[in-house]
Amino acid sequence: MPEHSELTKKTFLKYASINEGGDKYLSLEDFLDAIAPPDEDYHKISRNSYAVLFQIADRSKSGRVSLHDWFAFEQLLDKPDAEYEIAFRLFDQDGHGEVDFDQFVRNYEAHKSPDALPFDWNSKWATLYLGGKSKRHTLSYAMFSQMLSGLMGERVRQAFQYYDRSNTGYILPEQFQEIIKKTASHKLSDTMLENLHTLCNISQSSKVSYASVRAFLNVVRHIDMVDVIAQNATARSKDGLITRQDFMEEAAKSTKFSLFTPLEIDVLFHFTSLSNKTGRLSLDDFRRVFDPTWLAPAERYIKSEMQKIEAAKNALVNPRSFLSEVFESAYNFALGSFAGAFGATVVYPIDLVKTRMQNQRTSQPGQQLLYKNSIDCFTKVISREGFRGLYSGLGPQLVGVAPEKAIKLTVNDLVRGKLTGKDGALPLWAEIVAGGTAGGCQVIFTNPLEIVKIRLQIQGELSKSVENVPKRSALWIVRNLGLVGLYKGATACLLRDVPFSAIYFPAYAHLKKDYFGEGPNKKLNVWQLLVAGAIAGIPAAYLTTPSDVIKTRLQVESRKGQTTYHGLRHCASTIMKEEGFKAFFKGGPARILRSSPQFGCTLAAYEVLHQMFPLPGHAKTEAGHATPSHEGKIAGSPVKYLRSRNALKILLDIDENFGKPGMLTPKRAALIPGLKAKVN
Repeated sequence: MPEHSELTKKTFLKYASINEGGDKYLSLEDFLDAIAPPDEDYHKISRNSYAVLFQIADRSKSGRVSLHDWFAFEQLLDKPDAEYEIAFRLFDQDGHGEVDFDQFVRNYEAHKSPDALPFDWNSKWATLYLGGKSKRHTLSYAMFSQMLSGLMGERVRQAFQYYDRSNTGYILPEQFQEIIKKTASHKLSDTMLENLHTLCNISQSSKVSYASVRAFLNVVRHIDMVDVIAQNATARSKDGLITRQDFMEEAAKSTKFSLFTPLEIDVLFHFTSLSNKTGRLSLDDFRRVFDPTWLAPAERYIKSEMQKIEAAKNALVNPRSFLSEVFESAYNFALGSFAGAFGATVVYPIDLVKTRMQNQRTSQPGQQLLYKNSIDCFTKVISREGFRGLYSGLGPQLVGVAPEKAIKLTVNDLVRGKLTGKDGALPLWAEIVAGGTAGGCQVIFTNPLEIVKIRLQIQGELSKSVENVPKRSALWIVRNLGLVGLYKGATACLLRDVPFSAIYFPAYAHLKKDYFGEGPNKKLNVWQLLVAGAIAGIPAAYLTTPSDVIKTRLQVESRKGQTTYHGLRHCASTIMKEEGFKAFFKGGPARILRSSPQFGCTLAAYEVLHQMFPLPGHAKTEAGHATPSHEGKIAGSPVKYLRSRNALKILLDIDENFGKPGMLTPKRAALIPGLKAKVN
């Protein structure tokens, strides 16, 4: 496709660093960057191992890859059987379309590890594919691929016989563990590799039988199907947990026949039940043992957090990395904005009552109080202005939700990352500074919107209590105030938002972690998040009420006969003189009553939106704090990387060190015609 070719060319030019005679070329390092993104998971297969694929792309064996070479390699990766064809081309050094015995063994010897298990290329199995010593024949691509598919099984069989010198049909558990580690470690998780020796427990013997070994290999061979069956079965389950019987029934439906023998089922459920003895397993229990890139929740959590911290620390040096984290959060900001708008709408009447109570001056001579208390204010608004009067000024509030949330969460994460130590520890003072900085930055967006909102909230009150008061729109207020006027009361806004965030963020984080026990092994449910947010909001909202009162007074137009405030100090001293200390906490209870339901409604809406519009490859989390899910990181990876990764997995079936840097010495490279080895 033309657009595909253009994208391929763009990728090539992006990474090519060699420029000769006006032509661009990829060096080995450039090639690695292009096919193996640095941010992928290289837990099992070293990123440098991808260098072995450079031999395929470098068709002229010149030590560099041209644009035409890159086009050819990309087309190869697009083939449905790319993994096997890459392996075939690696062994077909002269490019004749066939592999002979000597070629294959030379390449094998050049790459195999020094402590590799013995393998007899003159065995009956090898003879069936390659012919006897006097009747060797070449292998076509189809024959070569078929041989590779059975190579791991033969390696294990020969290794079993190597340890079973007495032909008893049994070997020691540690010997079985050694065999699998050297033949299939790239296909299994660390949890599985650490528990291989327990295979003997599925029988009465203290040793491992050959039947158990074959059953184990067959399960590994069909592990992709196991994952599909487990996904389907857990999806049907109400609680996401399945029994052995559930799995077997789903396997029968999915495969139309009995794919697994009774012994294979025993092996499968022996290992998947190692950390869960309840008999009801989750999808994660299956992936814990059979997914090679699986990490324990604690490791996954720490790794994700450290990635964010590093991205924040290097935001100026490597903005691409930090922006990728920000983009991930942008999705959460978008959902959070909609959810926040919903939450703000639900509690907006409380906010309107709070504003009017704060603006009411109680000690003006001859002035009659409009409202006795918050309840009186609420009822009078409805009776005088109707139900719509409770939502005066809602528009600016909704407009401000998205930028306020985005700037607050982004700055908080960035500063937390900058202040986090190398060990991942973040002191309390740093949490307070991060929260306070985030609160300060949001004022840029919130102050103009709040002053418009407040004037609209008070406008309805004036129209009913003062004659001939014109009704103004939000646009009129903006034009009338001008840019400078929109930031009237910004100092008071800072005095409110900085301490609010400095209190709220650390309190919320510690309530979740220290009181409810949130961590890598425990995700909090909705009511726990609701309670944590509500409790954290109580001191943050109430203690910052004085600043909120001063801000409201400064941002509202003074009426006839009322004192006009000339600044922060003048406003504070006048309120103290005319109304007393209690006036600074007007609307305080309303601020508290607003924070809890607003948080609850926002969170509930966020959860629903997250389920309706999930970000591919990411788990559900609270707004602004998404953590990539383990399996999603692989599933969402570029096709070039996935195909290359699978090709290496097939090559590692030949030997665990195939393609690893440092293994291909000049002496070994001499065994392979035309290969220019790089000595590490």
